[in-house]
Order: sequence, then C-alpha cells, then structure tokens
Amino acid sequence: MELAIMLEGQDGLNWERWKRLAAAAEDLGFAGLYRSDHFTNMRPPEKDSLELWVSLTYLATHTQRIQFGPLVTPFSFRHPVLTARMAAAVDDLSSGRLQLGLGAGWQEREHEMFGFDLMELPERMRRFQEGMDVVTLLLASAEPISYSGKHYQLKDAILLPRPQRLAGPSILVGGNGKKRTLQLAAKYADEWNAISLTPLVFHEHCEYLNELLALEGRNPEAVQRSLMTGVIIGRTRIQKASKANGRSADEMRQAGRLVGEAGEIIEQLGALAEAGCQRVMLQWLDQDDIEGLEEIAKQVLPQMD
Repeated sequence: MELAIMLEGQDGLNWERWKRLAAAAEDLGFAGLYRSDHFTNMRPPEKDSLELWVSLTYLATHTQRIQFGPLVTPFSFRHPVLTARMAAAVDDLSSGRLQLGLGAGWQEREHEMFGFDLMELPERMRRFQEGMDVVTLLLASAEPISYSGKHYQLKDAILLPRPQRLAGPSILVGGNGKKRTLQLAAKYADEWNAISLTPLVFHEHCEYLNELLALEGRNPEAVQRSLMTGVIIGRTRIQKASKANGRSADEMRQAGRLVGEAGEIIEQLGALAEAGCQRVMLQWLDQDDIEGLEEIAKQVLPQMD
C-alpha cells in the first residue's frame, strides 16, 4: 500500500504552507500530494485558498517524484475543455505525475458566493457525465472530434499539443455513491477514490465496482482502488480531536478515520489493504503540523513496503 497526503485547499492554504508541505511530501517519502478544489469553506470565517491549477503547476516544476492532483476538481467551476487543456499541460510539465480527479461539485455556499451554477442534483450529474465525455474524448483522440450534449458541444475539436502520455493523465473519480459515482468510475476512471470507509464497507464497494466493470467490459485491474480519510496519530492529537468533535477514538475509527499510535495506524492500514485498498490519501487538517508528517514518515511509511 502507498500513503499520500491530502489537504483541504480552502482551509488556509497559502504559498508559504504549500511550499513547505510540498517539500515535506517529496522529502519524507510519501507517494503523493493531493488537495481539494474549493474557493472557500462551508461556513465562515473565510480563509486563504490557493487557486487549484496554479498550485498544481508549482508542484509540476518544484517536485521530482511525487504524484499529485485534485481531489477533486468540479465542472461547475471550469468548462471541461479548459480542464482538459490545463491537465494535459500540467501532466506533461511534470513528466506524467498528475492524477486528474474530476467531480460534479457539491458545496452550495461557494457557488452562491462566486456566482457558479451548482444545479439540482440530477442535472448536475448529467453535466458531470457530459464533462467526463468531453475530457476523455479530447485527451484520447488524435483526430478532431465533435460532441453534442445539453451542456457542452464540440465541433471538430482537437487538443494540441497532444499529451505525452497516451490518453493523457489518469482519471480519478471520487465518492462513495453506488447509484451514480461507482457507475461513472466503472465507465471512465483509472482510479476510484472512496471517502472515509471502514475496511468492510470498502470491500463491499470494491465488489460492486467489479460487477459494474464487468458490465462495461473492463477488468477489475483496470481501476485502482484508493481511500481518502483523516488520520490522527499520537495521544495528544487524539485528545485534541476528541475535544473538538466530541467523539472518542473508537467512534472516530468506526467512522472510517485512522486513529491511534503508530502501531495501531499500521494495523488499520493493513485491514484496508486486505480489503483491496492500494493507496490511502491521509487528510492532513493541521497544515502547520510538519512534525506529525515526520512522525508518520518515520514510524508508519517503512511498514508499507
């Protein structure tokens, strides 16, 4: 299993923190660095939030090893043509290290604040599927393509220069929903990313995804399985988190979080690996706690080989 870091980009992320965290991910041996794509938080106060694609371009040119990408970038913010063009360019700039996480959008407050149309859920998901069509067609086709949808249209469109990777960066679809998300992952994704599932539920979702992949004529191995979840390591951090959210360590574990001393975290990761998880993105909420990342790198990462 691989371990990566995931940051909430709307929760105070600025250049000073981003540069420091990028260096930590690269130097400490984590597999990747991922971040959310939000303009602001669900509720006040407002905090710093670096623009997604500018920050990912920095990673492309200031790191050498780690994979990176959005978890996830919604089509409600950017036209899929623009997303495809930027993703192909950033992936090429990084020598093929971008993972393109795509989503439909969900946070009402930021859409209202900045004038983006979130849409009601059925229409939002229709737009998402059309966006997936547009992105995958543009990245995969070396010939001009046309597309006629309700939300997006292409007429003899081609993406140039062509991506250095065949079909461009790998596509990630994130979410736990069986009705829509897993079906879209089975059709489009190179990776499915779940959110805070226990090993048992994660395994059940993987089995269902395998069924959907078979219906699409794809092998189970075609889609990598990963999980994004919070991690709280060490007694002091556990006590602080329990006081903040009113949950015991056991209750947080039952909600799918990784909680405990290093040995306990390793056991929980092992259970996820047995359930089929190949990579865990550790949601790191304290962006100034580099010491905690160093602790994970020293005590947990060596056991992941």
